[in-house]
Amino acid sequence: MIAAFDFGITNTDLVIKDQRIKFLSVPSPFDRKNRDFDVTERHVIEILEKLDINIKEISSIGVTGGKSADLPDRICDVPITKVNEIDAIGKGARSLYKISKESSLVVSSGTGTACVHIQNTATNHLGGISVGGGMLEGLSNLLVNIPHGVKINNFAEKGNRKILDVMIGEAVNEIGNLNAEITAANFAKARNEPTNSIEDISASLCNMVGEVIGTVAYLNALLVGSNKAYFLGRTSMLSEVKKGIDARLALAGIEGIYDDNRAFGNAIGVLDTIDI
Repeated sequence: MIAAFDFGITNTDLVIKDQRIKFLSVPSPFDRKNRDFDVTERHVIEILEKLDINIKEISSIGVTGGKSADLPDRICDVPITKVNEIDAIGKGARSLYKISKESSLVVSSGTGTACVHIQNTATNHLGGISVGGGMLEGLSNLLVNIPHGVKINNFAEKGNRKILDVMIGEAVNEIGNLNAEITAANFAKARNEPTNSIEDISASLCNMVGEVIGTVAYLNALLVGSNKAYFLGRTSMLSEVKKGIDARLALAGIEGIYDDNRAFGNAIGVLDTIDI
């Protein structure tokens, strides 16, 4: 049995390969007293025990993300392979999307968002932003006291973001070829028309996070000469965030590509590294 870990700030994702592939996820270890995200040997063992996985049946463990580089080289005599997170993103995208030689943009959006360029065997980090699922859940906790992305997305599906957002058609006559329904300013109406509607706040918030990710994605896609953006990570699994991403990508004629298992993309990249 092989175990591949991706330690995110919010979630720890595992891909287990035995007779078949299993995809598993648990909340990442967080020390509330010291407010840190350390990853220790004890955390690895506890996660495996929580998932009813016997470490004695594991022949190899691969890790990436968070502070996983601080782990020892062996746990319970099982060798630990530490994989650079950018390399894991590149390998995971190549595996999920069957990318071979073409210049491609990979957007890994979890708690934050990273943009990675892959071409042939090369993998390069283009940069990242601090907007992602972490900001979505943190702001939603401050605004409506709900720190859960899935719950916020459920409310957003029922909301109307135009109650809070100003559209271009409302603010100006025209700006080039931009559609009148494109957002001119997120939350701008809240200055004069505050609302207590969780649904409308959630809709505006999910859309804003998606628009920021989508804007950074299309700029980087243009930079590397690609008309596609391949997504990894859990944040784009939220339908209302994805709508915001796709709306921004469409402005530049960029297509967003979303595999069903993209939440486990980094862990898949780790598995591909150690499964040789």
